[in-house]
Amino acid sequence: MRKSTIFFLVIDVLAIFCFVLFYGPFDSFRNTLVNTAMVTKSHQYIAYTFFSEKTVQHILDLNKFIPVTDDVDLDDIVIDTSEKDTYDNEYDEAILKRDKGNNDYKYLQIKVGKHKAHLVAIYDPSKVTLISSKAFNTGSGQETVLKMCERVGGLVCINGGGFADPDGWGSDTPLGYVIKDGEVIWSPVTSKENIIGLTDDNKLLLTKATGKEAVEMGMRDGLQFGPFLIVNGETIKYESAAGGYDRAARVAIAQRKDGVILFLVTEGTHGTGPTLKEVVDTLVLYGAYNAANLDGGTSSQMVVDGKLVNNPKNVFGQSVAGGRRVVTGFGLIK
Repeated sequence: MRKSTIFFLVIDVLAIFCFVLFYGPFDSFRNTLVNTAMVTKSHQYIAYTFFSEKTVQHILDLNKFIPVTDDVDLDDIVIDTSEKDTYDNEYDEAILKRDKGNNDYKYLQIKVGKHKAHLVAIYDPSKVTLISSKAFNTGSGQETVLKMCERVGGLVCINGGGFADPDGWGSDTPLGYVIKDGEVIWSPVTSKENIIGLTDDNKLLLTKATGKEAVEMGMRDGLQFGPFLIVNGETIKYESAAGGYDRAARVAIAQRKDGVILFLVTEGTHGTGPTLKEVVDTLVLYGAYNAANLDGGTSSQMVVDGKLVNNPKNVFGQSVAGGRRVVTGFGLIK
């Protein structure tokens, strides 16, 4: 067989393969390609190269969710995190049965969907505070969660909240309200936004408000992000089986009715991590009564006892050694 014939045969086979992959029954691949391209913004042309605007919009619509609009009823949270002798189920036992010699927290390696994840139960919510980078809006204020946690004396820390990212390299400028010790320390907007934080009574408050209004409600430490995942035990609803927000690494915070705070960080990359629905389902298993999404993607980080326990990856699936530099999060402080 002539070399030219073999060459064109290979080209034809590849063309058929690509056609079947993009336009055949493989919805998961198609959805992942489109959502990844659209999330990265600078690569949106990839989605439109293979699919029409109508198809791209249809795929994006699969990830829409219906938010929970109820106000959080903090009276439902009765803080009693004392060690128990009996448990409601295996997940309750996993949270409440403490590690010997550690009354501060319990670290669990779990699965969210099919993905490895890291869950920490924090027994004293009064020790959960906002953590932030060394400076805002200076050009060099970002820090990894590992460095931030070390600097503030944290036992367990996670990232949370957005930051300006004009060129894909991030910045030290927070997006949205930041509240620390009952004061709004960053306020680039004046509108009502989703704010997540702990009150003076050490309860997880999820509210759509201005920063000033959140402080008036009693919030001592908080930041702007979302969506809210669970409010008063009611979970977020999705408009399709896609699960909302497609797939990525995830960061979430939650509180049980007994006051125990949960930090959750999952492994994953854009397009290959768990959906928000899988995150919600997992948090419900472990007793979450109120919960919110804090961040996701490359920024996702959890530090436990001075060690970065997850493996942050960029959009190309490459590990980010030491974690990405961010500006805010929450920590269990000694």
